[in-house]
Amino acid sequence: MDHLKYMKLALELAAKGAGSVNPNPMVGAVVVKDDKIIGRGYHRYYGGPHAEVYALEEAGSQTKGATIYVTLEPCSHYGKTPPCAEKIIEMGIKRCVVASLDPNPLVAGKGIQMMLDAGIEVETGILAEEADKLNRIFMKYITSKKPYLFLKCAITLDGKIATETGSSKWITNATSRERVQQLRHNLMGIMIGVNTLIADNPSLTARIEGGIDPYRIVIDPELKTPMDSKFVQATDGKSIIVTSCENSYKTSEYKEMGVRFVELEGKEFKLEDILVELGRLKIDSIMLEGGRYLISKAFKEEAIDGGEIFIAPKILGDSNAISFIDGFNIQNISDGIELKNTKFNTYGDNISVEFYNN
Repeated sequence: MDHLKYMKLALELAAKGAGSVNPNPMVGAVVVKDDKIIGRGYHRYYGGPHAEVYALEEAGSQTKGATIYVTLEPCSHYGKTPPCAEKIIEMGIKRCVVASLDPNPLVAGKGIQMMLDAGIEVETGILAEEADKLNRIFMKYITSKKPYLFLKCAITLDGKIATETGSSKWITNATSRERVQQLRHNLMGIMIGVNTLIADNPSLTARIEGGIDPYRIVIDPELKTPMDSKFVQATDGKSIIVTSCENSYKTSEYKEMGVRFVELEGKEFKLEDILVELGRLKIDSIMLEGGRYLISKAFKEEAIDGGEIFIAPKILGDSNAISFIDGFNIQNISDGIELKNTKFNTYGDNISVEFYNN
């Protein structure tokens, strides 16, 4: 049987859950018997049936003696749904081929063991690297309880995000911006600094058909966020301000508008502390959209997990224009920040550097 063929299909199915299943993993499953596909499924939405359930139910009575391909180890515990390993056993599956093992302490090999104890043949590691990459966000969040931090910025060829006057719309083309909207759908939150909020008054929504709007997170130590901003006026309960405990006395008006707060000590926040608190809100991933101060801070603290930097064929040539990063004092080229696992994408006359540090 062609394990690679069927696991690739399972991975393609899994990717369909992007943005809809967080903070759960994306998972795909394919049931095969006599070298014919008899069932397919993927995890479609958070709290809904897992991929294995869809695939097994589609296969129905044909599952006895069949093989199931799953991109992530079947769960072995009762959560929002019953254990998938148990259902695989009940349906008479003969063999289970798994890509990635589940690092969730509630599973972590227990699903595999449950199937082995029931006499099911189990093979693991088929396209494991591809499966792990697909679930980078889940892998970090389930083991650290901190969101995956993904940088997005749009720059000119000389590294500027705005002119000296703050003009920044639009650096990149419409195709690049469509990609950004997809990223906003895929990730659970967007983070910006309060100065960016005041300057641009952004909506911070996913403007694509069927897109899920992310949580909007503003870092605002002094609590300067305007009450008439789109951020505050949103009514979906997804606006979060990270501010100082010293501002507790003036949060009530915001809270009446549905704004939520993360309050930290002092006025200089570490991104590590911010991520821990946002992780407690079950936000598994955040797109960092700026501005310059937050982006520079994230690089200095080595908090960025991955990102995509969009580059337009424009040059400002002005030392007073706003660079996307600054504040470093690097004397040797060899000491510069080096992006890892890079991939180059083309969006019309724009390009991007996509990278993953872990």
